[in-house]
Amino acid sequence: MKIDKSLNGTALEIALEGRLDTTTAPELEQALKASLDDAETLTFDFSQLDYISSAGLRVLLSANKIMNRKGGMKVVNANEMVKEVFDVTGFVDILNIE
Repeated sequence: MKIDKSLNGTALEIALEGRLDTTTAPELEQALKASLDDAETLTFDFSQLDYISSAGLRVLLSANKIMNRKGGMKVVNANEMVKEVFDVTGFVDILNIE
């Protein structure tokens, strides 16, 4: 998985490419720990994300809990397969998905 981070003032955007699964979720978790202190908003760009597993969902849930206290988090550009995972797991009711 490839992680591209960009911080514009206090707005952090993270673009993911590849698969967010048991193998790659710890990598995203580490990237978030290193970046969330300076961010008030977080946007995940999933336009290049092919797959998300329960391990990836756990990382998103954790980030969402932190960002709800700071300013907010949203997910944009998710493909149909990823949107289906969000729908089946109920994450559409938890996350701000655009």
